Amino acid sequence: MASGVEALEFQGEWQQGAVLRGQVEPGTKVSFLGRQVRVAEDGVFVIGLGRDAAKQVTVITEVKGQEPQEHQFSVKQREYRIQRVEGVPAKTVNPPADQLARIRKESALARKARKVDSTRQDFREQFEWPLTGPITGVYGSQRYYNGEPRRPHFGVDVARPTGTVVVAPASGKVLLAYDDMFFSGGTLIVDHGHGLSSSFIHLSKILVEEGQEVKLGDPIAEVGATGRVTGPHLDWRMNWFNQRVDPQLLVGPMPKLAE
Repeated sequence: MASGVEALEFQGEWQQGAVLRGQVEPGTKVSFLGRQVRVAEDGVFVIGLGRDAAKQVTVITEVKGQEPQEHQFSVKQREYRIQRVEGVPAKTVNPPADQLARIRKESALARKARKVDSTRQDFREQFEWPLTGPITGVYGSQRYYNGEPRRPHFGVDVARPTGTVVVAPASGKVLLAYDDMFFSGGTLIVDHGHGLSSSFIHLSKILVEEGQEVKLGDPIAEVGATGRVTGPHLDWRMNWFNQRVDPQLLVGPMPKLAE
């Protein structure tokens, strides 16, 4: 091991679902969860912790000519709600066999978009809510659809009427714009750089195109009730590659809805 301790700083709380912005000396290599992390020229990087992140995680740093150093961090474990959703269309709870190929294709498109590791650094911005309204679903909650257990919910749901405008919570580049996915309906994925992306689903209308760059506050879509839903709302999700993170930890409390 090297005799000195390498400079390593983080902004954010180490808890399940968190996005943390890190800082190392320029030129330092960083690894986390078996992945070499992209580091900007000034030493800034970003990592994410999934819903079920372990109680302790390790960040590895390496300066050229020195041995790698391991840095241990304790991760706050969260308790998640149970949410029961009734009245969901039966075909979206137990999809018919003739829809399975479509579902696999659409899932592959979303996974491909979330694998993008661009040099963008929009994640350095202060994120803002993409719209305001009643929060009807939260990150991490165990979902039961029509009484049947399904995967946890990985986003935050904001209920607003169909057609309500959704704006970009931070700058980025559109990776995927898909009008009608089986489960998620109108689906939009925006890259914020270094593997951090936002997904907006159940949209009635998408206002941007793949490859388009957007700025914080730009109109990007309209709320809808497409896919597996019981009413109009926005489901905003975020990923750091395959780690599903909690958008609310980046934006804080919901501002009051304008009269």
